[in-house]
Amino acid sequence: MSERLVWQDVETARERIEPFARRTPVETCRTIDATCGGTVFLKCENFQRTGSFKFRGATNAIASLSPSERARGVYAPSSGNHAQAVALAAKLHGIPAHLVMPEDSNPAKVAATRGYGARIVFCPATHEGRREMAARVGEETGATLVHSHDDVRVIAGQGTATWELIDDVGKLDLVLAPVGGGGLLSGTLIAARHLLPHVRVIGCEPEGADDAARSLRTGVRVTDFVPRTIADGLRTPLGENGFAILRRDLDDIVLVSEREIVDAMRFVWERAKLVIEPSSAVAVAPLLVGKVDVRGKRVGVILSGGNVDFAPYFAALDGQAHGPRSA
Repeated sequence: MSERLVWQDVETARERIEPFARRTPVETCRTIDATCGGTVFLKCENFQRTGSFKFRGATNAIASLSPSERARGVYAPSSGNHAQAVALAAKLHGIPAHLVMPEDSNPAKVAATRGYGARIVFCPATHEGRREMAARVGEETGATLVHSHDDVRVIAGQGTATWELIDDVGKLDLVLAPVGGGGLLSGTLIAARHLLPHVRVIGCEPEGADDAARSLRTGVRVTDFVPRTIADGLRTPLGENGFAILRRDLDDIVLVSEREIVDAMRFVWERAKLVIEPSSAVAVAPLLVGKVDVRGKRVGVILSGGNVDFAPYFAALDGQAHGPRSA
């Protein structure tokens, strides 16, 4: 049974996280505008603490815990961004954090999570393996689960990003956000619908992890699938709460290919000078390839994060810098 969220939940979340979260900037790029024909505002959650919007929801959930819950700590399964967010939010509140991470998690995200002082427990890189290990950790520790996207406190926290965006730029015709588990897109919908009742909200999803699109098309939530996408932050199945919110309020969902994701990521790096991860590029790609008509419109885009593993890139540069010299 899904839980009902209202605007007041987002208001409460904003009060809770204000001492901890950054008010991230909104950037523009003339080249993006010229390419798509609209005026695009990029909400840069890649500049948020831990490098993604996830810090908002994790902080709201942890700040709402009772004293007895805090004493037992928190746990969460996550491939990376949520793990980092929970780890730092727990550290700031002085409580233990146990993170269950798949064995194939991004090494940079694993290192950052460990750096925030969390205990990491690795699990098989399957939904079932993650679920079983998380249940075991919860039972062993008595900690409180902070779900990455299906916790109403987390969803409310994510909605604060769109509130800030609209605060800063005013009226928008469309808002685009990526969708994986649905927490960000659900929070975006709640905030956007309250502040701008006539705005269109569009979810953006990889073709290789299109469970949200299929769920909304059939009316049955897809939970058993194997995601195949470079956008590692969007490999999570759509949550029950998110499914209910998206079915009720979402205007549309668009799919983008792996090539379009990589091209959009490179475009933003080169033209906007913003380091974003593939999951963020999923929300930019539809604009660049014309899958959403935004000509003459004001468009908000939630750039969800910027946690990229630079190791391979710098290894290649290092090899060039220290390669064999000619005689």
